[in-house]
Amino acid sequence: MNLWQDFLTNDQKIIHKWVHYFPIYERHFSFWRNKSITFMEFGVSKGGSLQMWQRFFGPMANIVGIDIDPQCKAHESPGIFVRIGDQSDHGFLQSIINEFGAPDIVLDDGSHMMEHIARSFQYLYPLMHRNAIYMVEDLHTAYFEEYGGGIEKPSTFINFAKHCVDRLNADHSRGKLIPDLITRQTFGISFYDSIVCFEKGEVRWKYTLMTGKT
Repeated sequence: MNLWQDFLTNDQKIIHKWVHYFPIYERHFSFWRNKSITFMEFGVSKGGSLQMWQRFFGPMANIVGIDIDPQCKAHESPGIFVRIGDQSDHGFLQSIINEFGAPDIVLDDGSHMMEHIARSFQYLYPLMHRNAIYMVEDLHTAYFEEYGGGIEKPSTFINFAKHCVDRLNADHSRGKLIPDLITRQTFGISFYDSIVCFEKGEVRWKYTLMTGKT
């Protein structure tokens, strides 16, 4: 059963997701099914998505939900862990890493505030290992002023991610950009309606080859 079917037939706790997200989830998360991973989701709400992720990733996955609402603790069950705290608090995030290790996948469905999204990403992304996935959803809020958004605001996560595309290609900028962590530890950045996904990876061979016979 794929995630879309799981969502449509869900009769357990409430799951609230945009329907066009499901093919994106499948594209980026399927590799991690039935592996020993730590999946971290900001935003627990009614607890249904944590159950969905456990069904999707399988019994070897640690599913870790983060929320500021203490009542969300009630959504814990075997293999599903809920920790109460502020996603923008680096000390709190470090305590999660101390307990579970660096996450293999982060899905930010938390406060949707631009400042909080940025602080979470800035702390967690450098600590994640090769092949890890960092996905931020509901980024339509990057255009809403009440979330710190705005088309021309450089501090929105959409505009930050746009800038990261140049950083990803810094090796080809002829010295105009200095390679950094995004350059060296990011394989790709994908943009979708309301979602940005970073794929970690080290690309060591950056030169062309020509093979074959004339």
